[in-house]
Amino acid sequence: MNLGNTLFNSKTGTFNPSGSSLTGVSAIVSLFLNTAFVVAGLILLFFFILGGIGMIASAGQSDPQKAEQAKKTITSAIIGFVIVFTSYWIVKLIGSLLGIQDLIF
Repeated sequence: MNLGNTLFNSKTGTFNPSGSSLTGVSAIVSLFLNTAFVVAGLILLFFFILGGIGMIASAGQSDPQKAEQAKKTITSAIIGFVIVFTSYWIVKLIGSLLGIQDLIF
């Protein structure tokens, strides 16, 4: 795989991260949505790990506030997951209703 040809259009030298030409608004929106969902997933993973480490660290201490804060972090991560998951399916539904097949890959 040649990364230069994959990420850049060899004829024009323009940046092209999806491997296909970005023609039209729908392609740009699709690229943005795919990137946003990946970033949201990475943030979700980070907060799950952060909350888990907080729970482990507070297990042997007599301070219940640290355990409560870790529980709040995990709860917030789960709520964020539900919001991102729901928004993903709403975008898929809107794309289906508008006839845009590859809105989200």
